[in-house]
Amino acid sequence: MQGDDKGRRSKTSGEDRSEGAMDKTKGRVKEAAGALTGNEDLKSEGRADQRSGTFKEKKGKLKDLFK
Repeated sequence: MQGDDKGRRSKTSGEDRSEGAMDKTKGRVKEAAGALTGNEDLKSEGRADQRSGTFKEKKGKLKDLFK
């Protein structure tokens, strides 16, 4: 048994980067849909998704630096 790990594994740098890219794309789509429909909440959610994606991509790049 691995103690407090509970079977979780950390993501690889590539997984972080690709998940980040997907989040950024999803965010762009949400932001555009919000702009087209006039839904400010959806636009805001899209921007948040894009920021989250950028963070995940940078996290993946940092993991590569410290390999």
